[in-house]
Amino acid sequence: MGSQGRSGPPGNGGPGEGEGGEARKLQEGRVARGKRRKGKGKGKASAGQGGRGSGAEGKPGPQTAKEAAGPGAEAGARAGPREEAEGGGSVKEGARGIKGDEGSAGTGKEAQGKEYGKKEEWRVGARRREGARPGRAQGRGGQAWADIAGTGAAMAAAAGEEEEEAARESAARPAAGPALWRLPEELLLLICSYLDMRALGRLAQVCRWLRRFTSCDLLWRRIARASLNSGFTRLGTDLMTSVPVKERVKVSQNWRLGRCREGILLKWRCSQMPWMQLEDDSLYISQANFILAYQFRPDGASLNRRPLGVFAGHDEDVCHFVLANSHIVSAGGDGKIGIHKIHSTFTVKYSAHEQEVNCVDCKGGIIVSGSRDRTAKVWPLASGRLGQCLHTIQTEDRVWSIAISPVLSSFVTGTACCGHFSPLRIWDLNSGQLMTHLGSDFPPGAGVLDVMYESPFTLLSCGYDTYVRYWDLRTSVRKCVMEWEEPHDSTLYCLQTDGNHLLATGSSYYGVVRLWDRRQRACLHAFPLTSTPLSSPVYCLRLTTKHLYAALSYNLHVLDFQNP
Repeated sequence: MGSQGRSGPPGNGGPGEGEGGEARKLQEGRVARGKRRKGKGKGKASAGQGGRGSGAEGKPGPQTAKEAAGPGAEAGARAGPREEAEGGGSVKEGARGIKGDEGSAGTGKEAQGKEYGKKEEWRVGARRREGARPGRAQGRGGQAWADIAGTGAAMAAAAGEEEEEAARESAARPAAGPALWRLPEELLLLICSYLDMRALGRLAQVCRWLRRFTSCDLLWRRIARASLNSGFTRLGTDLMTSVPVKERVKVSQNWRLGRCREGILLKWRCSQMPWMQLEDDSLYISQANFILAYQFRPDGASLNRRPLGVFAGHDEDVCHFVLANSHIVSAGGDGKIGIHKIHSTFTVKYSAHEQEVNCVDCKGGIIVSGSRDRTAKVWPLASGRLGQCLHTIQTEDRVWSIAISPVLSSFVTGTACCGHFSPLRIWDLNSGQLMTHLGSDFPPGAGVLDVMYESPFTLLSCGYDTYVRYWDLRTSVRKCVMEWEEPHDSTLYCLQTDGNHLLATGSSYYGVVRLWDRRQRACLHAFPLTSTPLSSPVYCLRLTTKHLYAALSYNLHVLDFQNP
C-alpha cells in the first residue's frame, strides 16, 4: 500500500500521452472490463475465436459505461491502470482478442478488482467530501494514479470526519432554496421579527437550520411581551433568563386558553387561614402558629412531603408573613412580630401591637406593620435595633393590608373603610406623615384586603367592594386608571399579577380563582376549586410562569399550565 501502479508500455498506452489521455484510458479500462465480464459468460470459446470482438463487446454502445461495467465499475475504474499492469495487456489487445489462458487469468483479476473497487469506492467517497482529489504522477508513457488506500487508523479517522461533517451540514444553511435564506443572519432576524407566532412555527418546520434559527430568543421577545405570564414585566425586564423565550410563549397559550391540570399539594384536618410565599424551588406556608418550608419536586406540581424547616414562636395563628434578606418576618394574632433566619434556628419575637397584627411588609431593612388596633408602625430590621419602633401612625381604622414602595420612600395602607375617609392612604416612610389619599367614591365598608405595588408609581388593590382597581399616581390620585368587577359580587380576598398583562384574583365563595387579561374588561377564565359543602375563600395566591398556587381553608391547590 502506498506504492504507485506501474504504467503499461508506450505502445499499449498511446492515447494516454495527450491532454485527454487520462480520461480516454479510464474509458478504455471500463470497456475492457465490460468485455471480460461478458466473455466470462461465454467461456473460453469467446476468447479462443482469435478474431475481433463484436461491436457490443469491444466498444461502448448506447448504454453507459457504468451500466456495462456493473456495480463496482466506478471504484474498479480508479484501480484500472494497476489492474492492467498486473494483467499485462492494453485495451487495444483486449479488443483484438485475448488468448484462452489470458482470459482465465483476467477473470480472476476481475474478481479481485471488484473487491478492491468496493473498498476504494468507500475511501474515495470520504476523501471527495473533504474536497481532496487523489494525486497523480505523470510518466512518459501516460499518467499513473497515486495510491489512495489508507491504513485502518486512517479509515477510522475518515469515518469520524464524515460524522462531524454530517452534523455540520444539519446545522448549516440549506444550499438550495430561496435567495432570502442567503441573506446575512442579522437581516433575516430583522425580517422574521415581524412574523407572528403561527408563521414562526410553520417556518420552523421547513428544515433543521430554520428550526434552529427560529428558536432564537430575539424573534420571540416581542411576542412574549404581548403574551400572558411569559416572564416579562411591563417595562420589558426578563425575569426568567434561564428559560428559552419560545418555551415560555408555548406555556402562555395555555394561560390564555385556560388549559390546566388541577391538583392538591397539601391537606389540613381543620380549617385554617393560610398565607404563603415562594422563593426559588421552595414554598413557605403558614399553618396555625407555625410556618413550614417545603421543597418543590422538579415538575413544580408536587412537593416533598417532609418539610425542610418549621418556624415557630407565635402563641396564636400566623396572620401574615414575608421573606426578606434571608429572614422570615411574621405577624401573629398574639400582637407580636417574629423574625426568623431561614438557614438557622435564630428566632426573635417582640410585642408590636395591642391587638392582632393583620399585615406586615419588609423592604430595604425596614418593617411596616398594620393592626386591628388602628395603628401602623415602622420598625428596623437591624439586629441591634429589633423591637425599637421608629414611627407610630394613627390610621383611625383597622388596617387589613400594607405595602412598601419599591423606592422605599413611602408605604400604603388598606383599611376597613369605616370612617369618612378613603381606605387607601399613602404615608411617608421616613417621617410617618400622610402624603395622599387614593380615590374618593368608596362606599362605606369597602375595606381593602390586599394591596401591592407594581412600580414606584402604580399599584393594585382589591377588597370587600368586589372590585380590582389599578392606580397610577402620575395621572390622578382621585380616580383609578382601570377597574375590574367580580362577576358574582364576591369579596376579593387576594390578588396576584405577573407584572405585565395577567391578573389573578381569589374570591370569598367556592374557592373561585379568576384570571384576567388587563387589556380587557371581562374575566378570562374562572376555576372553582371547592364544592358547595366545603365552600372556602381563597386566602392567598402565588404564581410562576408554569403554575398557580391557591391556599384555601382545607387544601393547597395547584393549577399546572405546563402539562394540562
